[in-house]
Amino acid sequence: MNASDPSRLRPRLPSPLVPVADERFARRGLTLLLKREDLIHPDLPGNKWRKLAPNLRAAAGRPVLTFGGAYSNHLRATAAAGRLLGFPTLGIVRGDELAGRPLNPSLARCAADGMRLEFTDRATYRAKDDPETLAALLARVRAPEDTYVVPEGGSNALAVEGCRELGRELAGAADVVAVAVGTGGTLAGLAAGLAPGQRALGVPVLKGGFLGREVRALQEAAFGGPRGDWTLDERFHRGGYARTDPALEAFAQDFEARHELAIERLYVAKMLFGVLTLAEEGAFSPGTRVAAVVTGGPDGLPQPSVSR
Repeated sequence: MNASDPSRLRPRLPSPLVPVADERFARRGLTLLLKREDLIHPDLPGNKWRKLAPNLRAAAGRPVLTFGGAYSNHLRATAAAGRLLGFPTLGIVRGDELAGRPLNPSLARCAADGMRLEFTDRATYRAKDDPETLAALLARVRAPEDTYVVPEGGSNALAVEGCRELGRELAGAADVVAVAVGTGGTLAGLAAGLAPGQRALGVPVLKGGFLGREVRALQEAAFGGPRGDWTLDERFHRGGYARTDPALEAFAQDFEARHELAIERLYVAKMLFGVLTLAEEGAFSPGTRVAAVVTGGPDGLPQPSVSR
């Protein structure tokens, strides 16, 4: 086995699928299940494992450069993979105003894991997918010639292929599978892996209404066209990416108390809040088995923004 092969990290696959007794679902004739992707690996949990593993195999030990914001779970997972598997990592961080400031706990963890952090202005960051802009960035940070570039959030065709395994693990086990959506890669792959008659429900955690296009583009890149039955419900972002509000916090605390499970706020809580709201609205027929994908767990880091 290659020293940089992520299989060396012994992921817990398939991840557990756990039924949850919740009267708010039971009284409507619904079954709630949690797909515990957060238990795959302590440093590369959930969809981070699904998306990174195939890209790391393709990188084959070369330096890996990727992108993220100041609180990016993807940057942290990539840095951890570099430490564990012994390859160099470089993170391009959105926001040159952060340069020279003390690192927040998330970026400090990246640095401690050996990731070299470079901060760029937001206009350049938005244009990072343009080949000329990317080439200029690589030159500016003196990236080695053999550097392997992973996009923001890890979402590319390889990542979508990796996330298809999540859908295959759930084939026949649920009627509806709900997942939080940030860049679209997990939903694109999940939907492709589900069996006929199952559908994927994406809950975007940021506003803008553009994620449908992203999911379709990722499926085109990975499979040559659309795959699976999937929809998005855009109502539950709670003000935008990295934002929460008192209602979401109250919901998350209540869910934690009911089920003795710590809930990550920026992705998982929004998805679960959306699933419960849809159940209360009668969106699911009696007898429906709803699987909610727990893509990661809280790690004790402070939340970057709270809407009041």
